[in-house]
Amino acid sequence: MVQWGRLITAMVTPFDENLDVNFDAAVSLAVKLVNEGNTALVITGTTGEAPTLTDEEKTDLYKAVKKAVDVPVIAGVGTNSTKSTIENIRKAQESGVDGLLAVTPYYNKPDQDSLYCHFKEVAASTDLPVMLYNVPGRTGCNLLPETVEKLAQIDNIAALKEAGGNIVQFTDIIRRVPEDFLVYSGDDSMLLPAMATGCYGIVSVASHIVSPEMKEMIDAFVSGNNEKAKEINLKLFNIFRDLFIVSNPVPVKSALNMTGVRAGGVRLPLTVAGEKVLNVLKEDLKELGKI
Repeated sequence: MVQWGRLITAMVTPFDENLDVNFDAAVSLAVKLVNEGNTALVITGTTGEAPTLTDEEKTDLYKAVKKAVDVPVIAGVGTNSTKSTIENIRKAQESGVDGLLAVTPYYNKPDQDSLYCHFKEVAASTDLPVMLYNVPGRTGCNLLPETVEKLAQIDNIAALKEAGGNIVQFTDIIRRVPEDFLVYSGDDSMLLPAMATGCYGIVSVASHIVSPEMKEMIDAFVSGNNEKAKEINLKLFNIFRDLFIVSNPVPVKSALNMTGVRAGGVRLPLTVAGEKVLNVLKEDLKELGKI
């Protein structure tokens, strides 16, 4: 079983005023997240704006964050090309990362047999542990439970980030995979109900803002204090929901900036949050005592 822990942040990539990667801010944010209880970090995932980063920016980020923290660093390497994904893996490995996050190929819309062949080839290209990533709302492609079951038999395919928003599918996956295969929620609002089905933890966006509270909720549930876990989940519901009112990571970068954490803007084709979104986030942050 991989030792990635239960609370993982899919970290934003901070930019400066010119929309260049702000490596100092990235290191500062990574250290902050670890100090607040994160047990691993995903770098250059969806939240990290991987599609608009250069290969050099990605490898420099891996090196900078890996040097700054003492938790596992997981590199988002997935693309809609198996060959390109494997090339990303090679570069990430050379940068010293501890694991890999590989999303289902987007736009191509492969069937289940094709998905199995893709991930089998990806896993065969590395000795690092691989976390599969299913997010059909982004990719147009759903990794089904029976395919996850087959992939979980491959030695270094160690985990799944499931962001399909379907508790029935979540339960079916848990039922099928070995006990040492870790299933993480990729949706903050699904974390508590998913844990009730056997989900191990979260690859989170909201943890940028509320890591201590999320850690407390997870710890409460694991220790059997379901009432406390429920209370925390309800308290965090608005921020869980509102960080996705427009495309991620637009809201979370805005929220970080409001709380004094340097996150900067977003690169096109995303654009910064409008006034309506900012007002919603401001109210959420005030309710949580973050501003």
